[in-house]
Amino acid sequence: MEFAYDETTEQYRQNLLEFMDEHVYPAEPVFAAQLAALENRWDWDSVPVLAELRAEARRRGLWNLFLPGEHGAGLTNAQYAPLAEITGRSPQLAPAALNCAAPDTGNMEVLAQYASPEQQERWLTPLLNGEIRSAFAMTEPDVASSDATNIELSIVRDGDDYVINGRKWWITGAMSPNCTIFIVMGKTDPTADRHRQQSMILVERDTPGLEVVRGMEVYGYDDHSHGGHAELKFTDVRVPAANLIGAEGDGFAIAQGRLGPGRIHHCMRCIGIAERALEMMCDRTSNRVAFGKPLSEQGVIRDWIAESRVKIEMLRLLTLKAAWLMDTVGNRKAHTEIQAIKIATPTAVEWIVDKAIQAHGAGGLSQDFPLAEMVAGVRSLRFADGPDEVHKNALARYELRKQAARHG
Repeated sequence: MEFAYDETTEQYRQNLLEFMDEHVYPAEPVFAAQLAALENRWDWDSVPVLAELRAEARRRGLWNLFLPGEHGAGLTNAQYAPLAEITGRSPQLAPAALNCAAPDTGNMEVLAQYASPEQQERWLTPLLNGEIRSAFAMTEPDVASSDATNIELSIVRDGDDYVINGRKWWITGAMSPNCTIFIVMGKTDPTADRHRQQSMILVERDTPGLEVVRGMEVYGYDDHSHGGHAELKFTDVRVPAANLIGAEGDGFAIAQGRLGPGRIHHCMRCIGIAERALEMMCDRTSNRVAFGKPLSEQGVIRDWIAESRVKIEMLRLLTLKAAWLMDTVGNRKAHTEIQAIKIATPTAVEWIVDKAIQAHGAGGLSQDFPLAEMVAGVRSLRFADGPDEVHKNALARYELRKQAARHG
């Protein structure tokens, strides 16, 4: 069993670590200042420092690392996972600088795998070039969207068009004015088999009848640096039938294929967040004195530090195993491990960031440190790509079947 990174991965890691130290970390306060100065706070894609970082990332070959095959860097999941971890150390800036930010990553994967050549030319190419942003519209306010078969937005064929009606919310990236295309999931045939009722279709932002109702906040944060989360309303939105991705009824399967790799990305970035939070905890407690000695000499603080390191190491090994299985046996057979990391990682990282906040005192709650925003983002991942309870239920069901088969 080999635990070392291969030569390709190590070369990318060293390149990326250097890029982070020399460019990304110094750019964080500049990015924040330029965002604050924007007339439209959602227009984060236009800030000069991000363009500079993207140019440097492309020069270094650190571009579209997440995407395997001909369209991306050609890395495996196992090779990309440690790189995603590094970008998680600056979650608001680094993924975007490398064109590896959600939801564009998942959308590019959908377009690369399922879209027609015409759709790829029209939408995938500019996304790969970082020229536009996109959104994935699945979650709805009026149904329990943890069960994707509940989706009610209707997509009805009318001649050479489809007509779309319904509501969506928590649509990441949709507040950005540079988000020009939406991948929308809805029902084309409510009478079909439960998992064949759904389809996916491409809707351009300026299509009549598509309304961006409002931005959504997470614990008071609007996440404007990722294009925000929006509530959308579709009223008789008419798009060409050629905008359908795949065939009618393929929507549920496409959604499941999209979410698997995304969970790896989310979890590895979370581990990067945890590493940075632990570094901040160690630095803060080593340099603050209370009751006559540094905080780092207090037993409770050392317990937090030790527990944090143990949690990070376990999460990293479990996530790398899931990535390796995805590469060797496919996403479907890696399903158990993908569910396991999705259950374990956000909760454990939330605990680590919480302890880092506690170690920083009231400052940890403030805008002077990234910890409060980190914990808000990590907490949201216990819903993103499926809530904890759905993954636990599926994992337990699999385990029960496995044990029953063993005992005949």
